[in-house]
Amino acid sequence: MSFKGAIFDLDGVIVNTVPLHFKAWKRMFGEYGKEFTMKDYEEKVDGIPRMDGARAILTELSQEELENAALKKQRYFLEFLIEEGVNVYDSTVNLMKELKSSSVSVAVISSSKNCPDILSKAGVYPYIDVEINGKQIVRGKPDPWIFEEAAKRLRLEPSECVVFEDAVLGVEAGKRANMFTVGIDRRNAPERLKKADMVVKDLSEVNFEKLNNILSGKVNRSV
Repeated sequence: MSFKGAIFDLDGVIVNTVPLHFKAWKRMFGEYGKEFTMKDYEEKVDGIPRMDGARAILTELSQEELENAALKKQRYFLEFLIEEGVNVYDSTVNLMKELKSSSVSVAVISSSKNCPDILSKAGVYPYIDVEINGKQIVRGKPDPWIFEEAAKRLRLEPSECVVFEDAVLGVEAGKRANMFTVGIDRRNAPERLKKADMVVKDLSEVNFEKLNNILSGKVNRSV
């Protein structure tokens, strides 16, 4: 089977929004007299819905107050995004450009409702054919829905697509969608992503030819 579609997760694969999210959380929590560290971010708010993150620190607030706090955090995040831009992984963008020039269709998926703003600021829309973001998600990872839907919108079979993921649940979802899955180890802990077909430290380690040879069966998948 030839390689016709690439599906990229957004955060941790194309961009790194952690610095922006951390600053937004820290500013918001500071207004409520709460100290907030990177350890707090990693252990209490990273990767969970905004309301749950606010509740994890502001345990004494009412539901209405928590909603207001979460809205503040969102506003601050967008302010920082507009003012500072977002960190982009150049190797990922280079791969997206190469794939497009090789007639591979590209999809970007994200559970974030900020996805359109982030992609616009990152300047990668010219290389994207399909986008699925947090406003459209029916079922979250590790359910394979988002990858299956991306393939459907690209008009491709799952076996024709490659998934690029940096998260454990994302890798699991990619495999459950029956897609060749590349895990990106940004934490120097490759064992986390052992369910992936291939694990790399950075997408500079792969290119169209290598991926196409694997999917077409010309070389072993472990190469």
